[in-house]
Amino acid sequence: MAKILVVDDSSTVRDEVANFLKTNGLDVATAVDGKDGLSKVKADPGIKLVISDVNMPNMDGLTMVEKIRGELGNASVHVIMLTTESSPSMKERGKAAGIKGWIVKPFKGDAVLESFRKLAA
Repeated sequence: MAKILVVDDSSTVRDEVANFLKTNGLDVATAVDGKDGLSKVKADPGIKLVISDVNMPNMDGLTMVEKIRGELGNASVHVIMLTTESSPSMKERGKAAGIKGWIVKPFKGDAVLESFRKLAA
C-alpha cells in the first residue's frame, strides 16, 4: 500500500518526484493522469497524500480532486498541486476542492520533504 500518489502526465516529472520521495524513504505510487489517479485512490485506502499536476489528458488534476472528495467521499487524503499553473481562478477552484497546497514547478524536493512526510503520516 502506497502512502503517496504522484499524478502527472509527464513521465519526466512523475519519475523525478517519485524517485526523490522513494530515495528519501517514502512509499510512493504513480498515476499517468487524473482518471488513473482517481482509480488508484479508490483502490488503495493507504494513500494519505496525492501530489498532482493540473493540466492532464483524460481528467485534469482539479477534477480528480473534486471526484475524490465528491464521488469517493474521501476528505481524509491530503492533496498538493504541483503545476505550472498560477492563475488565481485555478487556485480558488483548488481551495474550494480542499487542496492543502499549490506548488509551482519546477519541483524543489528538499524544500517540501518534511511537509510531505507529515501529510503522508
